[in-house]
Amino acid sequence: MTQCVVERLRPEAGDRVLDLGCGTGLYSRGLAERAGTVVCADPSPAMLAQLPADERLVPLCAGAEDLVEGRVRLPHDGYDGVLLKEVIHHVADPSRVLSGLARFLRPGGRILVVMLPTIIDYPLFDAALKLFQERQPDPERIAAALGDSGLAAELTFDEFPLTFSLERYAGMVRNRYMSLLSSFDDAEIEAGIAEIRDRHPGPELSFPDRFAFVLGVKG
Repeated sequence: MTQCVVERLRPEAGDRVLDLGCGTGLYSRGLAERAGTVVCADPSPAMLAQLPADERLVPLCAGAEDLVEGRVRLPHDGYDGVLLKEVIHHVADPSRVLSGLARFLRPGGRILVVMLPTIIDYPLFDAALKLFQERQPDPERIAAALGDSGLAAELTFDEFPLTFSLERYAGMVRNRYMSLLSSFDDAEIEAGIAEIRDRHPGPELSFPDRFAFVLGVKG
């Protein structure tokens, strides 16, 4: 995934990059190896506390709306790259946020939105898959929003093969490894796991993890 991100954002030495919704800095580290500075923005102080000790990584406690609405100021005037990895579905108004972020770009700067498509091949239970499809934004609409923000937009896909033991995956579902699963109580999760076991009786689960990469480039 880091390679897919870097190939699309194309950071260079001296560039400023904003990793929005950076979490523990998993992708910030890869970006910092090529860019000059990576601002690691996340609304969770607990996540930011886990960033690696690296002078190139600048922590900032803020969410997307905080930055776009000016409640929190960025430490630089302009950025060469902005990454939103599995963030856009948490945003109430994606078009407004993307338009605001586009204003932070330097000429030639890039915004990369990495997101799941509206239909996924995860071996989840039916109620979870249905809820995901209802809530997940359409990558085509995100590409259109970047275009409306004055950026040249491109939509591509990559997929990664995954294999888990059934028991490990059941544990991941029980621990609500996707934020979506927090919508279900313990009894519903256990019923869902039973549904998964009935549908996949073997010891392992193999499925593709397919992602949409929506790139916007400022002229």
